[in-house]
Amino acid sequence: MSRRPDPDANDPAPTEAADGPAAESGAQDSAGQAAAPAQETTEETAAGRVLFDEPGGSTAVIWIGPLMIVAVLILEIVGQGRIHWEILTIFAVILVGFGMLQFAAARRHVSVVLTETSLRQGAETVELADIAEIYPENRTHEHQKWESARALGELPAVPRRRKGVGVRFTNGRLAQAWARDVDRFRSELTDAHLAVKMGLTGEPGTPKRR
Repeated sequence: MSRRPDPDANDPAPTEAADGPAAESGAQDSAGQAAAPAQETTEETAAGRVLFDEPGGSTAVIWIGPLMIVAVLILEIVGQGRIHWEILTIFAVILVGFGMLQFAAARRHVSVVLTETSLRQGAETVELADIAEIYPENRTHEHQKWESARALGELPAVPRRRKGVGVRFTNGRLAQAWARDVDRFRSELTDAHLAVKMGLTGEPGTPKRR
């Protein structure tokens, strides 16, 4: 005698649980994951693009010491004399340490980063909206007042091998922005400052300067 199949065996499982707390929790997680990229994009837009960047220091200063030690070591090996390992080690530590110190100081005090909304000179950052005027290059023999102004950053004067760009802030203060590639820096700074004054940058969702 064959067994009659249970009429409820092939019925689909109830789906009420899909609409319960677990489904609501999954929907909230999905919404949170979707909102996270949007928040990151907003922060990135608020920071602005980097328009000009000079790191200030080169790793070449770190390698000068080791290369000098290697050269002296080769000379001692070729000379078939006693190799002064102790002296070479001491000098290597001193030269490498001095090179790393000089590299770190250059990165801190003479680096330049210009974004769409701000300018960082060394450890000092100023907002482009606080700048009232950017002076053009002085092509005359007459001394301009901004050329005697204090440099931006911690240093009292424009760093060595850099040239200054005169700026006047909204509070009337004169200062010198500076960079090694001063022509390109002045051009980028002027364009970015004009874009900020026209309201083309600085707020999330506003059109960006191309």
